[in-house]
Amino acid sequence: MSNMNKVYGKSKENYTAKIKRKEWTVFIICIILSVICLLPMYILFINATRDSAKIASSISFIPGGSLVKNIKTLFKDVNYSTVYNVLIGYRNSLFITAFCTVFTVFFSTMTAYGLHVYTFKLRNAAYTMILAVMMVPMQVTSAGFVAFMLKIGLTDTYWPLILPAIAAPTVVYFMTAAMKDNGIPLSIVEAARIDGCGEFRTFISIALPMMRTSIAVQSIFAFIASWNNFYTPNMILISSKFNQKTLPMMISAIQASDKFTDYGAIYLALSLSIIPLIIVYAFFSRQIVGGLAEGGVKE
Repeated sequence: MSNMNKVYGKSKENYTAKIKRKEWTVFIICIILSVICLLPMYILFINATRDSAKIASSISFIPGGSLVKNIKTLFKDVNYSTVYNVLIGYRNSLFITAFCTVFTVFFSTMTAYGLHVYTFKLRNAAYTMILAVMMVPMQVTSAGFVAFMLKIGLTDTYWPLILPAIAAPTVVYFMTAAMKDNGIPLSIVEAARIDGCGEFRTFISIALPMMRTSIAVQSIFAFIASWNNFYTPNMILISSKFNQKTLPMMISAIQASDKFTDYGAIYLALSLSIIPLIIVYAFFSRQIVGGLAEGGVKE
């Protein structure tokens, strides 16, 4: 009996050691990947504090002392201030991005809910059509899209940049997959119907809270995609009025011209453009962790 206990004890110790080795291996890999992802962003912020000549000559991981100089160049220099204004860029980009994110996530979740909960003849055909549209790149339809906007007189407005966010096939696909993976059990929907809850109220009160984690993930992706979108605004805002420009359009104007040679000011402009992305990611990532924690608790 004692021999069996020794064998069992050794096997248990070996299994525990194997698990710890795997944990440390995964931990080290995650650290390496984190460094790879965060290092370019760190260098970007560091270069925003350095002098242009030093940026061109060397790489540094230590903050410089030219942040105030770069701020004055970016905001007070006539060459820069005529094409870049961070407040106007923030205002326009946040206005478009906020509406696009809300429309994309809400209506895509509603569409996925309909495909998941309701049974109708063309459900599979509708889902196949959504997948087919998802595979068509924006560049293929852009010429026709711009021509249609010109015809109905919606160029130089934000409507063509906001309303198409209602139809987001990629988000519909991911939300449908999340609902199918026991995201929304049909038994809960049936119970709500028996209790007299309306269909829209069931979606708002039951489906949305249960899909909070997936909604947070897709909100991050939708916000980043809309915030970084340069292609569509550049096509729709034809007159290029300064008060209508988004932040990516302003940064593109700085990078495209040869007269902007102060790398410190350029890196500062780039740094300011990604701050909202960091804030939104930090907020929604907390929602993701909170949702996963709640999902892992069983009563």
